Amino acid sequence: MGACYIVAADSTDAWAGQSKCLAAWTSGGWRFVAPVEGMAVFERTSGSWAVFRDGAWEIGMVRGSALLVDGEQVVGPRGVAIAPPTGGAIIDSEGRAAIDAILDAMRTHGLIAS
Repeated sequence: MGACYIVAADSTDAWAGQSKCLAAWTSGGWRFVAPVEGMAVFERTSGSWAVFRDGAWEIGMVRGSALLVDGEQVVGPRGVAIAPPTGGAIIDSEGRAAIDAILDAMRTHGLIAS
Protein backbone atom coordinates (compact mmCIF):
# COMPACT_ATOMS: atom_id res chain seq x y z
CA MET A 1 0.00 0.00 0.00
CA GLY A 2 1.33 3.42 -0.91
CA ALA A 3 4.17 2.11 -3.09
CA CYS A 4 5.11 3.79 -6.36
CA TYR A 5 7.48 2.66 -9.05
CA ILE A 6 9.52 4.44 -11.72
CA VAL A 7 8.54 2.82 -15.01
CA ALA A 8 11.46 1.53 -17.08
CA ALA A 9 11.77 2.21 -20.82
CA ASP A 10 11.29 -1.44 -21.80
CA SER A 11 8.19 -2.08 -19.66
CA THR A 12 5.39 -4.23 -21.03
CA ASP A 13 1.75 -5.09 -20.37
CA ALA A 14 -0.06 -2.48 -18.23
CA TRP A 15 3.10 -0.37 -18.01
CA ALA A 16 3.82 -0.32 -21.76
CA GLY A 17 4.14 3.21 -23.11
CA GLN A 18 4.49 4.72 -19.62
CA SER A 19 8.30 5.07 -19.65
CA LYS A 20 9.69 7.35 -16.89
CA CYS A 21 6.26 7.79 -15.28
CA LEU A 22 5.51 6.95 -11.67
CA ALA A 23 3.19 3.96 -11.37
CA ALA A 24 0.98 3.28 -8.36
CA TRP A 25 -1.60 0.53 -7.81
CA THR A 26 -5.02 1.74 -6.68
CA SER A 27 -8.40 0.09 -6.26
CA GLY A 28 -9.10 1.26 -9.82
CA GLY A 29 -5.94 -0.33 -11.24
CA TRP A 30 -2.61 1.16 -12.20
CA ARG A 31 -2.36 4.95 -12.17
CA PHE A 32 0.48 6.78 -13.86
CA VAL A 33 1.89 10.23 -13.15
CA ALA A 34 4.10 11.82 -15.78
CA PRO A 35 7.23 13.35 -14.25
CA VAL A 36 7.93 17.07 -14.46
CA GLU A 37 11.28 18.82 -14.32
CA GLY A 38 12.55 18.90 -10.72
CA MET A 39 10.14 16.26 -9.37
CA ALA A 40 11.76 14.35 -6.51
CA VAL A 41 10.84 11.00 -4.96
CA PHE A 42 12.52 8.87 -2.33
CA GLU A 43 13.84 5.63 -3.83
CA ARG A 44 13.53 3.15 -0.97
CA THR A 45 15.67 0.35 -2.45
CA SER A 46 18.82 2.48 -2.57
CA GLY A 47 17.83 4.80 0.27
CA SER A 48 18.41 7.86 -1.89
CA TRP A 49 16.45 10.51 -3.75
CA ALA A 50 15.52 10.32 -7.43
CA VAL A 51 15.11 13.66 -9.20
CA PHE A 52 13.74 14.13 -12.72
CA ARG A 53 16.17 16.36 -14.63
CA ASP A 54 16.57 16.99 -18.35
CA GLY A 55 14.14 14.23 -19.30
CA ALA A 56 15.63 11.46 -17.12
CA TRP A 57 15.58 10.21 -13.54
CA GLU A 58 18.83 10.79 -11.62
CA ILE A 59 19.01 8.39 -8.70
CA GLY A 60 21.38 9.10 -5.82
CA MET A 61 22.93 12.23 -7.34
CA VAL A 62 23.27 15.27 -5.13
CA ARG A 63 23.67 18.71 -6.64
CA GLY A 64 24.50 21.90 -4.88
CA SER A 65 27.01 24.66 -4.52
CA ALA A 66 28.41 23.63 -1.13
CA LEU A 67 28.37 20.86 1.47
CA LEU A 68 28.06 21.93 5.08
CA VAL A 69 28.58 19.74 8.14
CA ASP A 70 27.46 21.24 11.45
CA GLY A 71 27.29 24.64 9.78
CA GLU A 72 30.87 24.45 8.48
CA GLN A 73 31.47 24.33 4.74
CA VAL A 74 33.60 21.27 3.95
CA VAL A 75 33.17 21.20 0.15
CA GLY A 76 32.51 24.15 -2.13
CA PRO A 77 32.98 24.93 -5.81
CA ARG A 78 35.78 23.05 -7.54
CA GLY A 79 39.15 24.76 -7.25
CA VAL A 80 41.57 25.43 -10.05
CA ALA A 81 44.22 22.93 -11.09
CA ILE A 82 47.23 22.59 -8.79
CA ALA A 83 50.56 21.62 -10.32
CA PRO A 84 52.62 18.86 -8.71
CA PRO A 85 55.71 19.98 -6.79
CA THR A 86 58.88 20.64 -8.79
CA GLY A 87 62.26 22.26 -8.19
CA GLY A 88 63.88 23.03 -4.88
CA ALA A 89 67.39 22.54 -3.59
CA ILE A 90 66.60 19.36 -1.64
CA ILE A 91 64.18 16.86 -3.17
CA ASP A 92 62.19 14.76 -0.76
CA SER A 93 60.82 11.91 -2.90
CA GLU A 94 58.53 10.56 -0.14
CA GLY A 95 57.09 14.02 0.51
CA ARG A 96 56.50 14.58 -3.20
CA ALA A 97 54.88 11.16 -3.56
CA ALA A 98 52.52 11.99 -0.68
CA ILE A 99 51.63 15.37 -2.19
CA ASP A 100 51.07 13.77 -5.62
CA ALA A 101 48.77 11.15 -4.03
CA ILE A 102 46.75 13.87 -2.27
CA LEU A 103 46.42 15.88 -5.48
CA ASP A 104 45.42 12.76 -7.45
CA ALA A 105 42.71 11.94 -4.88
CA MET A 106 41.39 15.50 -5.02
CA ARG A 107 41.27 15.35 -8.84
CA THR A 108 39.58 11.94 -8.80
CA HIS A 109 36.85 13.26 -6.50
CA GLY A 110 36.43 16.38 -8.63
CA LEU A 111 37.54 18.74 -5.88
CA ILE A 112 40.19 20.35 -8.08
CA ALA A 113 40.56 20.54 -11.84
CA SER A 114 42.98 18.24 -13.65
